[in-house]
Amino acid sequence: MFVFSAPFATARELCTLIADADSGKLILQSGSACSERVTPASTFKLAISLMGYDAGVLKDAKAPALPYQTGYPDWGGDAWRRDITPTEWISKSVFWYSQQVVKRVGQERFAKYAKAFHYGNADVSAVRVDAPGQNGVWVMSSLRISPEEQLAFMSKIVRRQLPVSSHAYDMTALIASYGDPVDGWAVHGKTGTGSPGSDNRYDASQAYGWYVGWATKGTRRLAFARLIQDEQVVKPNAGLRARDELLQLLLTVGY
Repeated sequence: MFVFSAPFATARELCTLIADADSGKLILQSGSACSERVTPASTFKLAISLMGYDAGVLKDAKAPALPYQTGYPDWGGDAWRRDITPTEWISKSVFWYSQQVVKRVGQERFAKYAKAFHYGNADVSAVRVDAPGQNGVWVMSSLRISPEEQLAFMSKIVRRQLPVSSHAYDMTALIASYGDPVDGWAVHGKTGTGSPGSDNRYDASQAYGWYVGWATKGTRRLAFARLIQDEQVVKPNAGLRARDELLQLLLTVGY
């Protein structure tokens, strides 16, 4: 059982899409910005997970456990300043772990994966994977994706139509599990919170909130993407609220 973090009225809905992942039929569509590209923020961790497991950088749900080092981004507080496993990376949305995975994947292979995934504009040119500091192409930088493109990417994950190994799919689904079923649906997904701009400066008063993923119940499989945007500083963050709102909508699809 889950508890909703906030009512729907806390942010402007940009787009919500829920579709049958096999047929592509839209079950729910709302919002006027479904084709507009914005930062993927931490939803890109799903793509990084697929890359990391396929490339052998990531092993299983617990390995590698990478140690925090002084100088790593630590705005997540004490939860980030410790050894982090792949499961904790996703559940605690640890930014520095993402940096270390893509660094180990390597610049050339990282770019090839982004293009092979047809991930939004697939532009990972702005920040090299071995660059120091607190930057990442998926954080208010060159990489952009629309809700429609997120939905297409999630559907490809469900149908296993991306050029990665079965192990990469299996482990990404495992570490991205929401946990308890939602009305019988096994949900897998990732939140993301970012803001407009390309200078890596986060503006909480204009925060985007993403929740993207897929859900299964028996033989039925759904893909979804929700994007909201705050018009003032609101807590909890926009990504968590987008998630809880999408999960509530999942209860109403009647599918």
